Amino acid sequence: MERSRLILRSPSTTPEDDTPGAAFKLLSWRINVAVVIALVVLSALAWRSTIDQAVSMSGMVMGLGQIGVLAQGMMGAGVFLTMWTTMMVAMMLPTVVPIVLAHLSVVRRRGEGPWATFAFIAGYLFVWSGVGIVPLVAYWGFAQWGDDAAQTQWLSALAATILFVAGAYQYTAWKRVCLDKCQSPLAFVVTHDFGRGAGSSFAAGVVHGAACLGCCWAAMTVLLVVGLMNLWWMVALFALFFAEKNWRHGMMLAQIAGAAFIALGVAVIAWPALLGLVSN
Repeated sequence: MERSRLILRSPSTTPEDDTPGAAFKLLSWRINVAVVIALVVLSALAWRSTIDQAVSMSGMVMGLGQIGVLAQGMMGAGVFLTMWTTMMVAMMLPTVVPIVLAHLSVVRRRGEGPWATFAFIAGYLFVWSGVGIVPLVAYWGFAQWGDDAAQTQWLSALAATILFVAGAYQYTAWKRVCLDKCQSPLAFVVTHDFGRGAGSSFAAGVVHGAACLGCCWAAMTVLLVVGLMNLWWMVALFALFFAEKNWRHGMMLAQIAGAAFIALGVAVIAWPALLGLVSN
C-alpha cells in the first residue's frame, strides 16, 4: 500500500486527480502517441474484419428480433469465438487507452519493458474472449427457433426482459463500483500489482477485464435482442462504453442509457412488431 501511495503522489497525478485524462500526463507525448496509434490501428483492423463478417452474415439470425425474418444458420464454436474476439478487440481496445498508459508508466518505473504491458492487454482480452461462450450458446439457441417462435408472445417478452435487466443494472451499486475502477486507471494498476514479469501483468489484465466486464456486460446483452452482428448497435455500444469510462459524467450517461433500454423494453411489450424494426 505504501508503494501505491508513493506512485500516486507523483508530480503528474494525485489520488484526487486520478482520471482517464490524467493518465496521459504519466509518460512523454511521444509514448502517448505511439500507444494510442497502436491501439487505434489494432481496433481499426478489427473493425474492418468485423464489418466484413457482419455483411457476410447479414441474412442470418443472430438475435431474438431476427427470428422468423432472417435465415437460420449454424456456426462452429471456433469460427464464432474468433469472430467474437475480433469484435471485442474492435469495440473495447480504444476504451482502455488510459489504463494501458498507466500500466506502462508503472512497469517502466521499475525497469520492465513493454512486454509486461502487452501481457496486461492480453489478460484483458482473455476475459472478453472467454465470455464469448455465452453469446455462442445463445446463438445456437436462436438456430433452433423457427418461424413459429416469432409468432409467440414469449419471444417479445424474453426480449423485453433482457432490455429491462440491461437498463436496471445501469443503476446498481455494482455498476458504479466497476465503472469507478475503469475511471481510475493509476489507482487500479498500483492496487492490483501482482509483482514483476509478464505472468503478473497478465493476471492484472484479467482482473481489469473482469472489472470492465462488470461495467459493460448488461449493455452488451442488448446485442442478444437486436443481433450479435448488428453494426449500428455495435457502434452505439462502443460509443457508450468509451464515453462511460473516459468522461467524468460517465455514470450519468450510463443511467440515461439504462432508461432508454427500459423504455425500449416497454415499447417492445406494447408493440411486438417493434422488435423486428430495431433489429434490422
